[in-house]
Amino acid sequence: MDSLSPSAANALRTDCLLVDEAVQSGVVSARTRTARNHWSIWVTYCHTYHLDPLLPNCTDPIPYLQVFAQQWRSGKLAPCGNPVRRGSVDEALRSVGQTFASLGAHDIRFNSFGKIDFRLARQLAFYSRSDDAPIRVKPIPITVVQELLSHAYAAVPPNPTLQATADMCCIAYFFLCRPGEYTTTTNESTPFRLCDTQFFVGSDAIDLSTSTDAACLLATGCSLTYTNQKNGVRGEVIAHGVSGDPLCCATRALIRRCRHLLSYHAPPDTPLNMVFRPPYPSPFPVQSCNITQALRLVVGRLGPRLGILPGDISSRSLRAGGAQALLCAGVDYAKIQLIGRWKSDTALQYLHAAALPAMKDYATRMVAGGSFSVIPNQFIYMD
Repeated sequence: MDSLSPSAANALRTDCLLVDEAVQSGVVSARTRTARNHWSIWVTYCHTYHLDPLLPNCTDPIPYLQVFAQQWRSGKLAPCGNPVRRGSVDEALRSVGQTFASLGAHDIRFNSFGKIDFRLARQLAFYSRSDDAPIRVKPIPITVVQELLSHAYAAVPPNPTLQATADMCCIAYFFLCRPGEYTTTTNESTPFRLCDTQFFVGSDAIDLSTSTDAACLLATGCSLTYTNQKNGVRGEVIAHGVSGDPLCCATRALIRRCRHLLSYHAPPDTPLNMVFRPPYPSPFPVQSCNITQALRLVVGRLGPRLGILPGDISSRSLRAGGAQALLCAGVDYAKIQLIGRWKSDTALQYLHAAALPAMKDYATRMVAGGSFSVIPNQFIYMD
């Protein structure tokens, strides 16, 4: 750097800063903040034992990592201050190892073969066996979505927020959406927007901004395009036909959402979960907590015949419920993976969910297959 001219040195510094920014932006900002916090705790841990955090003269760093993992597991180092599960320990170790790698050093978790060191792997395996069984959200039967929609659109006077919440639940159910794709969450979220939607009459696209209400009712299908969703394939299109239910239908729910936003002259990049409530000038977002609250209220009213309790479900249950409905309707498992963008199988790279002939009747089949019940646990009394 000293041998460069001032202008060349400044240009190099600028490029280095841009490179660092690009590396940091390779993951969502919440993940970057978490990793930085983990590294800060590692630095404090090393200083406690008079160690250089980069362990420059250490021939075997694994024992130090193992003690760090144990103290994180016990809650001594974990930010929450309480014992944590194996996954939290994994994440902390990953942050430390990847920070080493980002500095051009060897990721200290790995052996010379690029595998997690045997001692560390065995320690983590023990933590897995010692953890309680994970709490999994249960799938939402379509009965819950139908009840929520009926209640929202029967309310007098109309409640725009409740209607938007119900419509977003319907959209999430049919499109197997992750919470961040249809709500505003506490973490970074990228909900679908007005410009991500399309509507069809047969194979012809229709423009909601110029169509009448009567013309909108003729729509036979809809689609969402993945543009800024972090877990989607950019540019991929997922389509649905109409379900046959005037309320519980992805196409009808999307039309209602879009018509609401267009009536307030919302710009194309407006998220679908935004709600205008006069006299307030700015829209309000439907949040993940609003979805969870609405679903739990409906489950509480419907009672134990569904086999679920309000505490069993959250906004994530809609994605699980839609997938369960497809499975109950006899849809092939590989197609369910495709629709839900689960990429664990290589075959998904060669399939396309945008083909309307393959998707046109799935909404109808999801309504038919969505009336399932969950086998209850011992806390639910059955008559």
